[in-house]
Amino acid sequence: MQVIGFCRFSYPAEGGFQVGHDTIEDRIAYLYSPARLEERFRHFETICLPGLKAQTDPDFTFVILVGDQLPEIHLQRLADLVADFPQAVIIPRPPGPHRKICQQVINEIRDPDQHCLQFRHDDDDAIALNFVETLRQAAQDCAPLLDKHPLVGFDWNRGYVARPDHIGLCAEVQVTPYWGVAQAVAVQPRVARTVMNFGHNKLNRFMPTVTFTEDIMYLRGHNDHNDSRQAKHVKPIDLPRLTTTEEAELQKLFAIDADQLRRVFSA
Repeated sequence: MQVIGFCRFSYPAEGGFQVGHDTIEDRIAYLYSPARLEERFRHFETICLPGLKAQTDPDFTFVILVGDQLPEIHLQRLADLVADFPQAVIIPRPPGPHRKICQQVINEIRDPDQHCLQFRHDDDDAIALNFVETLRQAAQDCAPLLDKHPLVGFDWNRGYVARPDHIGLCAEVQVTPYWGVAQAVAVQPRVARTVMNFGHNKLNRFMPTVTFTEDIMYLRGHNDHNDSRQAKHVKPIDLPRLTTTEEAELQKLFAIDADQLRRVFSA
C-alpha cells in the first residue's frame, strides 16, 4: 500500500491561509521574508526532518511543495537538508488555488491503481518514529472499512505541543482530536480526492474516521509564525521547560536532538 506524506513549505497558495493578503505578491513577500523563512528552516531541520528520516518503515514518499518563485538560495538550502532523505521529493509550482494544486501534486505522485495512505505534515511538526509503520498496520486492521468507503480517516490525538528556542524545548503532552498532525486518509484506487481536500479539523464530517489515543504520536510546533496562531481569538500557551531527562525521551520518540536544536536556534 503506497504511503505519501505531504508538506507545504511556504507555498504561496491562493487560499489555504488564515492570514489574509490583498494580492498574491503580498503573500509571497510575507512568506519569503528573511525572518520568517529562517524560522521555518530552523524548525524544519531540527523538529520535522529527524523523525521522518528515522521512520521504522521507510517505504513512503515525502512530497515537499514549494513556490516556483522561492529564491534559489533557499531552494538549495532545502535541497541540502533533504539530500540524505531519499523519500523526499521537492516539487515547485506557481501560485494557484490551494486545494486544487495540492490535489494535483499528490495525484501525480500516487499510483492510481492501488490504495494510498496520505498524511499531511507541517514543516514545524514531528511524527513518532513508528508513525508510518503504525499507520500501515491500522489500515490493514481496518481493511473491510477501506474496501467499503472511498475515503477513511485515521487520527492519533495524543502528543506534544512544543516551542523550541536557543535554550531547548518547552513542551507538554495533550490530547487534541483532528489537529492535523499524525493524521491520515486512506484513499481507494482511482479516487481523485486527497487528504488535502479537507480541513483537518472537519475530517469526520466527510468520511468515517478511526481515532487512537493511547500512544504519543506527534509533536506540534508552537511558534509566532504558525498560521493558526494569527487569529485574534487564539490564546497564548504557557509551556513548561523540559528537563534533560524529558529531552532524552523526546529524542527516543521523535529523534529530536536537543543539543542540535540549541545550536541551530542560537545561530
